[in-house]
Amino acid sequence: MTGPPTPPRPLRLHSFEPYSETGGPGVRAVVWLQGCTLGCPGCFVPDTHPSGGHEITADELFAYIAVLGGRIEGVTITGGEPLQQFRPLLRLLTRIRAETALSVLVLTGYSWDELVRMPGAAALRERVDVLFAGRYERDLRIRHGLRGSSNKTVHLFTDRYTAADLDAVPDTGVVIRANGARAVSGTEPPSDGGAP
Repeated sequence: MTGPPTPPRPLRLHSFEPYSETGGPGVRAVVWLQGCTLGCPGCFVPDTHPSGGHEITADELFAYIAVLGGRIEGVTITGGEPLQQFRPLLRLLTRIRAETALSVLVLTGYSWDELVRMPGAAALRERVDVLFAGRYERDLRIRHGLRGSSNKTVHLFTDRYTAADLDAVPDTGVVIRANGARAVSGTEPPSDGGAP
Protein backbone atom coordinates (compact mmCIF):
# COMPACT_ATOMS: atom_id res chain seq x y z
CA MET A 1 0.00 0.00 0.00
CA THR A 2 1.37 3.39 -0.93
CA GLY A 3 0.59 6.68 0.72
CA PRO A 4 -0.42 9.93 -0.90
CA PRO A 5 2.04 11.43 -3.37
CA THR A 6 4.71 13.66 -1.91
CA PRO A 7 3.92 17.30 -2.70
CA PRO A 8 6.50 19.01 -4.90
CA ARG A 9 9.26 20.84 -3.05
CA PRO A 10 8.68 24.60 -3.09
CA LEU A 11 11.07 27.16 -4.46
CA ARG A 12 12.73 29.51 -1.98
CA LEU A 13 12.17 32.98 -3.38
CA HIS A 14 14.26 36.02 -2.49
CA SER A 15 12.37 38.50 -4.67
CA PHE A 16 10.36 38.92 -7.84
CA GLU A 17 10.47 41.92 -10.17
CA PRO A 18 7.64 41.75 -12.74
CA TYR A 19 8.97 44.43 -15.11
CA SER A 20 12.73 44.77 -15.44
CA GLU A 21 14.69 46.31 -18.30
CA THR A 22 18.03 45.19 -16.83
CA GLY A 23 17.37 41.45 -16.52
CA GLY A 24 17.91 40.65 -20.18
CA PRO A 25 16.62 41.71 -23.59
CA GLY A 26 13.28 43.51 -23.52
CA VAL A 27 11.06 43.88 -20.48
CA ARG A 28 11.36 40.78 -18.34
CA ALA A 29 10.16 39.28 -15.10
CA VAL A 30 13.19 38.57 -12.91
CA VAL A 31 13.13 35.85 -10.27
CA TRP A 32 15.84 35.92 -7.58
CA LEU A 33 15.93 32.58 -5.78
CA GLN A 34 17.16 32.35 -2.20
CA GLY A 35 20.14 30.25 -1.16
CA CYS A 36 23.66 29.84 -2.52
CA THR A 37 26.59 27.85 -1.13
CA LEU A 38 29.13 28.84 -3.82
CA GLY A 39 30.42 31.89 -1.91
CA CYS A 40 31.87 33.94 -4.77
CA PRO A 41 34.00 36.73 -3.23
CA GLY A 42 32.58 40.13 -4.10
CA CYS A 43 29.10 38.90 -5.00
CA PHE A 44 26.87 41.96 -4.85
CA VAL A 45 23.73 40.09 -3.80
CA PRO A 46 25.02 38.35 -0.64
CA ASP A 47 21.60 38.65 0.99
CA THR A 48 20.46 35.90 -1.42
CA HIS A 49 23.01 33.40 0.00
CA PRO A 50 21.44 32.17 3.28
CA SER A 51 18.79 29.50 3.07
CA GLY A 52 15.31 30.67 3.83
CA GLY A 53 13.36 33.07 1.70
CA HIS A 54 9.67 32.95 0.93
CA GLU A 55 8.48 29.46 0.01
CA ILE A 56 6.38 29.32 -3.14
CA THR A 57 5.51 26.39 -5.37
CA ALA A 58 6.62 26.39 -8.98
CA ASP A 59 2.95 26.44 -9.98
CA GLU A 60 2.21 29.49 -7.82
CA LEU A 61 5.19 31.36 -9.24
CA PHE A 62 4.18 30.36 -12.75
CA ALA A 63 0.72 31.86 -12.12
CA TYR A 64 2.34 35.23 -11.26
CA ILE A 65 4.39 35.06 -14.47
CA ALA A 66 1.48 33.92 -16.64
CA VAL A 67 -0.73 36.88 -15.70
CA LEU A 68 1.94 39.25 -17.03
CA GLY A 69 1.06 37.88 -20.47
CA GLY A 70 2.08 39.99 -23.43
CA ARG A 71 3.54 42.74 -21.25
CA ILE A 72 6.90 40.97 -20.91
CA GLU A 73 9.28 39.31 -23.36
CA GLY A 74 10.63 36.73 -21.00
CA VAL A 75 11.77 35.54 -17.61
CA THR A 76 15.23 35.69 -16.07
CA ILE A 77 16.10 33.32 -13.23
CA THR A 78 18.99 34.26 -10.97
CA GLY A 79 19.80 34.22 -7.30
CA GLY A 80 21.22 33.00 -5.04
CA GLU A 81 21.97 29.85 -6.99
CA PRO A 82 19.01 28.64 -9.06
CA LEU A 83 20.47 25.20 -9.74
CA GLN A 84 20.58 24.43 -6.02
CA GLN A 85 16.77 24.26 -6.30
CA PHE A 86 16.88 22.11 -9.41
CA ARG A 87 13.66 20.07 -9.22
CA PRO A 88 11.21 22.89 -8.51
CA LEU A 89 13.12 25.14 -10.93
CA LEU A 90 12.77 22.54 -13.68
CA ARG A 91 9.02 22.34 -12.99
CA LEU A 92 8.73 26.12 -13.33
CA LEU A 93 10.76 26.15 -16.56
CA THR A 94 8.72 23.27 -17.97
CA ARG A 95 5.50 25.22 -17.49
CA ILE A 96 6.96 28.44 -18.92
CA ARG A 97 8.21 26.61 -22.03
CA ALA A 98 5.02 24.55 -22.54
CA GLU A 99 2.40 27.20 -21.76
CA THR A 100 3.86 30.53 -22.91
CA ALA A 101 5.95 32.09 -25.67
CA LEU A 102 8.25 33.74 -23.11
CA SER A 103 12.01 33.45 -23.41
CA VAL A 104 14.03 32.10 -20.49
CA LEU A 105 17.46 33.21 -19.28
CA VAL A 106 19.20 31.47 -16.38
CA LEU A 107 22.24 32.83 -14.54
CA THR A 108 24.20 30.21 -12.58
CA GLY A 109 27.48 30.25 -10.70
CA TYR A 110 28.19 26.67 -11.71
CA SER A 111 30.66 26.28 -14.56
CA TRP A 112 29.60 24.68 -17.82
CA ASP A 113 31.70 21.61 -16.97
CA GLU A 114 29.92 21.25 -13.63
CA LEU A 115 26.53 21.79 -15.21
CA VAL A 116 26.83 19.14 -17.93
CA ARG A 117 27.62 16.53 -15.26
CA MET A 118 24.46 17.34 -13.28
CA PRO A 119 21.54 14.91 -13.55
CA GLY A 120 18.85 16.65 -15.59
CA ALA A 121 21.22 18.98 -17.46
CA ALA A 122 19.76 18.01 -20.85
CA ALA A 123 16.23 18.74 -19.61
CA LEU A 124 17.39 22.14 -18.37
CA ARG A 125 18.93 23.02 -21.75
CA GLU A 126 15.66 22.12 -23.51
CA ARG A 127 13.78 24.69 -21.42
CA VAL A 128 16.23 27.61 -21.53
CA ASP A 129 17.11 30.03 -24.33
CA VAL A 130 20.29 31.42 -22.76
CA LEU A 131 22.39 30.20 -19.85
CA PHE A 132 25.19 32.19 -18.19
CA ALA A 133 27.60 29.84 -16.40
CA GLY A 134 30.53 30.29 -14.04
CA ARG A 135 31.53 31.74 -10.69
CA TYR A 136 31.62 35.50 -10.35
CA GLU A 137 35.24 36.68 -10.19
CA ARG A 138 35.65 40.19 -8.83
CA ASP A 139 39.05 40.70 -10.54
CA LEU A 140 37.48 39.92 -13.94
CA ARG A 141 34.49 42.28 -13.47
CA ILE A 142 32.85 43.60 -16.63
CA ARG A 143 30.36 46.46 -16.60
CA HIS A 144 28.04 45.66 -19.47
CA GLY A 145 25.61 42.90 -20.30
CA LEU A 146 24.65 40.21 -17.83
CA ARG A 147 27.79 38.13 -17.29
CA GLY A 148 29.22 40.11 -14.38
CA SER A 149 32.76 38.80 -14.94
CA SER A 150 34.61 37.88 -18.12
CA ASN A 151 35.28 34.27 -17.10
CA LYS A 152 31.58 33.42 -17.29
CA THR A 153 30.45 31.58 -20.40
CA VAL A 154 27.28 32.29 -22.37
CA HIS A 155 25.36 29.41 -23.95
CA LEU A 156 22.72 30.19 -26.58
CA PHE A 157 20.43 27.15 -26.85
CA THR A 158 17.99 28.76 -29.31
CA ASP A 159 18.29 31.42 -31.99
CA ARG A 160 16.07 33.84 -30.09
CA TYR A 161 18.98 36.08 -29.02
CA THR A 162 22.49 36.90 -30.17
CA ALA A 163 25.53 37.73 -28.08
CA ALA A 164 25.07 41.37 -29.17
CA ASP A 165 21.49 41.36 -27.78
CA LEU A 166 22.81 40.22 -24.42
CA ASP A 167 25.71 42.69 -24.32
CA ALA A 168 23.28 45.56 -25.04
CA VAL A 169 21.31 45.02 -21.81
CA PRO A 170 21.61 48.08 -19.50
CA ASP A 171 23.70 47.30 -16.44
CA THR A 172 21.59 49.27 -13.94
CA GLY A 173 18.05 50.55 -13.64
CA VAL A 174 15.98 52.13 -10.91
CA VAL A 175 12.50 50.81 -10.21
CA ILE A 176 9.93 52.94 -8.36
CA ARG A 177 7.44 50.61 -6.71
CA ALA A 178 3.75 51.36 -6.22
CA ASN A 179 4.41 52.26 -2.57
CA GLY A 180 7.06 54.80 -3.63
CA ALA A 181 10.01 52.64 -2.58
CA ARG A 182 13.04 52.78 -4.85
CA ALA A 183 14.97 49.66 -5.87
CA VAL A 184 18.12 49.37 -7.97
CA SER A 185 18.20 46.45 -10.40
CA GLY A 186 20.84 45.06 -12.70
CA THR A 187 24.42 43.81 -12.67
CA GLU A 188 26.19 47.03 -11.67
CA PRO A 189 26.12 47.27 -7.87
CA PRO A 190 25.40 50.62 -6.25
CA SER A 191 28.51 52.52 -5.17
CA ASP A 192 27.69 51.91 -1.51
CA GLY A 193 27.99 48.15 -2.08
CA GLY A 194 24.30 47.47 -1.50
CA ALA A 195 22.46 44.76 -3.41
CA PRO A 196 20.53 45.67 -6.54
